[in-house]
Amino acid sequence: MQHPHDEPAVGSLPVARNTGKKRTPPKRRPSGNPQRGPIAAPPAKATARDWIGAARLRTLPLAITPVLIGTGAARLVDEQFHWVLALACLAVAVFLQIGVNFANDYSDGVRGTDDYRVGPARLTASRKAKPRTVLIVALVFFALAAVAGLAIVIRSQQWWMLLVGAACVAAAWFYTGGKRPYGYAGFGELFVFVFFGLVATLGTTWVQVEELPQEAWFGAVAAGLLAVAVLLANNLRDIDQDRVAGKRTLSVRIGKRATQVLFTLLVLVPFAIAAFLALVYPIAWLTLLALLAALPAILIVWTYRAPRELVVALSLTSLTSVGYGAFLFWAFVG
Repeated sequence: MQHPHDEPAVGSLPVARNTGKKRTPPKRRPSGNPQRGPIAAPPAKATARDWIGAARLRTLPLAITPVLIGTGAARLVDEQFHWVLALACLAVAVFLQIGVNFANDYSDGVRGTDDYRVGPARLTASRKAKPRTVLIVALVFFALAAVAGLAIVIRSQQWWMLLVGAACVAAAWFYTGGKRPYGYAGFGELFVFVFFGLVATLGTTWVQVEELPQEAWFGAVAAGLLAVAVLLANNLRDIDQDRVAGKRTLSVRIGKRATQVLFTLLVLVPFAIAAFLALVYPIAWLTLLALLAALPAILIVWTYRAPRELVVALSLTSLTSVGYGAFLFWAFVG
């Protein structure tokens, strides 16, 4: 396009110059409001990889750990292995974990909280999937967990546990859902400890043998502490973004340094519990091998420079949890 001052006078004819080069037509301006520029392309639709990523598979070890420990503790009471009930407990834990991950994706996305996040993009916030679709997927996994839980209740005849299952689903939803999600008020860690530690571990033991030996309680506390450590690593990563978004997580409330100290304690205390149990169950000493993942996680939490580095710490803490649970299971059944 010519400069306005280079336009020919009214009534004159432009003179074509023969430069010997092939003339190319001028580029067409993109459609849309010229004041706002070209219209932005719509976001790409979510792929299978995006949906798998939204399930946050790195958090699934937190669902496996309490079932391992709870089943091991049940074997201390009854040498018979109740594998059907154990697998059903695993299904409940895994489906609930995936369900809460999709529910968080939906709730944080529609609230706009994930617009500030540092970690991997979420389906709702990235507009790759409709919020309603993400919500439906979350509800499907909650329904699958409910079906598995109902099967446990029917087989064990522990009908009062229907209330426990309902409480688990409610806790999963209201973590970031509803008008006043407790995860936005700094109570997420407390509920994770209760439901992913105590309820999941003790519930697994109870439905198999209808007893709760002290080993189940020790293991439940350890599983809960490691689950809370994973959540702390996640919230430490997003501490600045959550503060901007008005999400008052525990990390936002107590600050970075206190979060680092608390994370360290939460990761190391379970190993002190294992050392105590090893006085009676010597194989429990092998849980110290899980420190190969725990110590690097602690180091990253204390030395990270970019928030994205904490994704690695989160993954290492999850691996610590499932390794710890596997060795403790071996100690109880060995």
